[in-house]
Amino acid sequence: MDPIQSLLDLIHQTGARCRLFDMGRRVSKVSAEVFGRVEQGQIAYPQPYLHHAWVGLLMWHPKEPQRNAVWFLKLPLDEQGFLIQAVRDDLLQRLLQNISGLLDGGPDALKDNPFSFKPDAEKMAIFHAHAKVVLGLPASQHYEYAQHYFAGQLGFDQWPNLGLQGIADIVVRLEQGNNEALLIGALAQLPDAPLQALCCALEHVEPSHRLMQALQPRLDQCLKQHGGDQGMLAALVRALSNSTSDTFRQAWLSRILASERALETEVLVAIATRCCESLKDPALLQAFLERLAAGDTGQNGFSRVMADLMFMPALRRPIMQAFRNPERSETLSAAIGAMFGSNFSSH
Repeated sequence: MDPIQSLLDLIHQTGARCRLFDMGRRVSKVSAEVFGRVEQGQIAYPQPYLHHAWVGLLMWHPKEPQRNAVWFLKLPLDEQGFLIQAVRDDLLQRLLQNISGLLDGGPDALKDNPFSFKPDAEKMAIFHAHAKVVLGLPASQHYEYAQHYFAGQLGFDQWPNLGLQGIADIVVRLEQGNNEALLIGALAQLPDAPLQALCCALEHVEPSHRLMQALQPRLDQCLKQHGGDQGMLAALVRALSNSTSDTFRQAWLSRILASERALETEVLVAIATRCCESLKDPALLQAFLERLAAGDTGQNGFSRVMADLMFMPALRRPIMQAFRNPERSETLSAAIGAMFGSNFSSH
């Protein structure tokens, strides 16, 4: 047996096949090659969230399905976003001590492991939906109900029976059958609660331009209101955050940031945590920073959001440039000064 030097080595030696998912800001696939390089300390973890790598591992044995296993690991990163090697070594030691559970696919492989975590119900539903696709299994028993519901066959008031898993299954299988068309046809008539749940599921996939266009009237309606929509605008931000159409996404975000509703904590947090890719755009970033500095989150919220965003390698430099923009407002200057101390240089 070769010496085990990484998590992927260990999994490989159990004979399992493995698929990795990032479970931080949203559920998305991570290639084994990228994760291997992260493990070796060659690159920073590409999607850090709250200074950790949140990873879901789906392991399966095609001929022995009873040995299939799922691990969720929360791994601390250093100041540059690299995996702390001592942590990785500690994790490996702990897993090797539980090797019997590991080889049997038993649940005790992660017993008492300080690096394991349990995703929230929404992410768990999306992960399970992906796992069924990867393993070539049919969707859950909730899938058919969700299809009938979005087709309008049950009455849109029947949403209390619509489980998160059914929504997750339909979203992960958006391109199968007529699932996308069902959703497009239903959007205008959906009550707020199922629409919100659907929007929060859509952030984990890449909704098409057509689907986003169908959501547009609901966004227009939201922007005309002055709050009180119980998180609907924040959910719409999440729905568009991973959309395939950059121009559409940027246009939506510009409109949201131009409205007074962009001062609301929930809306600011949704943009900060879900729209990191869009915030690379200097004009959008500047508008976002101005809203965050003036918004309901206060100075504490500003500092916490910025600490998380500046931890992302792709955003650190654009943020520092925006901080030094001579056109920035007094409010933003004061927030930056309070975060870094008044001697922060604007040159």
